[in-house]
Amino acid sequence: MDPAVPRNLRILVVDDHELFRAGLRQLLDRIDSLTVVGEASSGADVLSAVERLAPDVVLMDISMPGTDGIEATRTLLARHPRVAVVMLTADDNDDSIVAAVRAGARGYLVKGAGLDDVRRAITAVSQGGALFGPEAAAHLLAQVRRPAPEREPFPDLTPREMAVLTMLADGRNNAHIANEFGLSMKTVRNYLSRIFSKLQVADRAEAAVRARRAGLGS
Repeated sequence: MDPAVPRNLRILVVDDHELFRAGLRQLLDRIDSLTVVGEASSGADVLSAVERLAPDVVLMDISMPGTDGIEATRTLLARHPRVAVVMLTADDNDDSIVAAVRAGARGYLVKGAGLDDVRRAITAVSQGGALFGPEAAAHLLAQVRRPAPEREPFPDLTPREMAVLTMLADGRNNAHIANEFGLSMKTVRNYLSRIFSKLQVADRAEAAVRARRAGLGS
């Protein structure tokens, strides 16, 4: 028994890649005090899986088809605030890290983190603390040190989400946005989904109108 980990912690693994879920589960099974109670392959499945399996900690990917990990975390914690979420993802940019923290995640690790790092994150969040990998911590520190903009028409949006919204106001399509920022189409769709949710709009046309009224776009 690992004395650093509380007994009988129940873990839910959420990732759209089956091989990654299987490999992570195999690693976590080496820690006697952790029990992987289930897996989910999409953000849309998280809430039902949590209500069915009652995990203590959710290890959550961000970039998934449909509902991404940020929105899934926000929805989950609104209903089950005692569940702890650790992001375990390939996304290590400022916007994803800030968005995850704002959604309620208490840990953030980049895929490739060692088993000890994952164990420490699970331990910390299960006890009410927080733990961020070195990459995430550096990004958060940079965000804190960044001077506040003089005008924030949409304060809930991250800087990258604001940039995407500005391009949306200029009538740019997803392919243009992806090319401009070096993103995949899937990542662009995830950004747009988060923007629509935060602005409480139904589609890109309504988001563009809100953005232009706020002075965004050319």
